[in-house]
Amino acid sequence: MATTEEARAARDAKLDALHERLTGAVERLVSGEDWKRALEFAARFRSRSFNNTLLIWAQHMDAFEQGRVTEPEPSYVAGFKQWQTLGRQVAKGQAGYMIYAPVMGRFATFTPADAGSWRRLGKFEKPKPGEAARSNIIGARPAYVWDVSQTHGEPIPERPAPVFLEGEAPAGLWDWLAALVEAEGFAVLRVPHEGMIGGANGLTDYTAKTVAVRENMPDAAQVKTLAHELAHVKLHGPGNPEASGHRGIGEVEAESVALMVGAAHGMDTSEYTIPYVSGWAGTVKDKNPAEVVQATGERVRKTAGTILDALPTVQVAAGDPPGLVREARPAARPECATAQSADATRSTRSATPAARGL
Repeated sequence: MATTEEARAARDAKLDALHERLTGAVERLVSGEDWKRALEFAARFRSRSFNNTLLIWAQHMDAFEQGRVTEPEPSYVAGFKQWQTLGRQVAKGQAGYMIYAPVMGRFATFTPADAGSWRRLGKFEKPKPGEAARSNIIGARPAYVWDVSQTHGEPIPERPAPVFLEGEAPAGLWDWLAALVEAEGFAVLRVPHEGMIGGANGLTDYTAKTVAVRENMPDAAQVKTLAHELAHVKLHGPGNPEASGHRGIGEVEAESVALMVGAAHGMDTSEYTIPYVSGWAGTVKDKNPAEVVQATGERVRKTAGTILDALPTVQVAAGDPPGLVREARPAARPECATAQSADATRSTRSATPAARGL
């Protein structure tokens, strides 16, 4: 039986391998086409972090190229026992896709406003009377998921796919996006032509609290532009402490959100989006395109997910099999269908950037 030190070393080796694979996946996103595919995929797997989405994507592509799975892209992924709750079993010999899972710690304090006063609770320790308590991510451990193509059993009930005519937007999408803009305190304006908004397709004015979109575009382009401006409203207002302030990064984030919102509704925005983002990404000093994608990916995913969750429209699935009820804290999964993972320990080291993007 492995000692605690050996188990910890095995876990750390797996985390290092995960980081290396993630770095490779990001570096492959330099080309516009790969970047577009990654964001469209992230739109379909928005229940996962951006980093874990890339890890699933990269490992599934490897499995497809090696002939271990029949489909070129994943459709639904879940843990070993999660598939069992849906009446499906992982096929014998199918290796899972390794991803980051959070390691949580419980903390307590009498003075929540003092960031330095929080103390970590022991395994069975309870907060003292009058103390506030909360959970935080303190590290990461490897976990495993499998695509539906690696399983067999009860059929998966498919959700209806979004359908719309070429050049037209999905029914009701403009109205619902406009309602989200208005909920942020901005008025939505449709202007006759780009000359009224400085030659742009859309314009967000934080002082006047308006979002304007030009009408002399196809319906689908107007909806995509409105999603782009909604992302600006949510991410880049003057009072947003997380906004970078860099115009290029802001445009990359807003257009990436628009691509994900479009992809979730079956809209292909890439003909416009790829050259747009490539141009703005090139204006970010001292960063290559892969670094820009890495830096913005999680903010984009979270913002797009927030928008999509608020829309009652017909959308593509979010990556979880229909009917799956997620556990609050999933247990470690076996590494493959024939053997349990030897890693049964939990990390207590400080959370790395990759661990924080779980």
